[in-house]
Amino acid sequence: MASMWEFPGGKIEAGESAQQALARELTEELGIRANIGPPVTRIRHNYRHGGAVDLQFFAVNEFTGEIENRIFNQLKWVKLESLTEYDFLAADRGLIRDLAAGKLL
Repeated sequence: MASMWEFPGGKIEAGESAQQALARELTEELGIRANIGPPVTRIRHNYRHGGAVDLQFFAVNEFTGEIENRIFNQLKWVKLESLTEYDFLAADRGLIRDLAAGKLL
């Protein structure tokens, strides 16, 4: 789904917790060592053309290292209320609306 916005993260590997997987992915994708905070929400999304994803979102309030774009076309820091201006993957859209409305953080 090229050219759509998404959050960093990825698949949980055998023996990892969701928090450990996110910490590993943030290091691989952005070059940072993040302190993974509490869960924000969990979403199960079924795509129209088949397939499903189970997404877990966590707060990350602090990290060390300089952010380095290792895999994405672009990186952006934006205010939560402006997230709805970006074209996110379908699975993220409910989360985006709730974040922008101040319902989750």
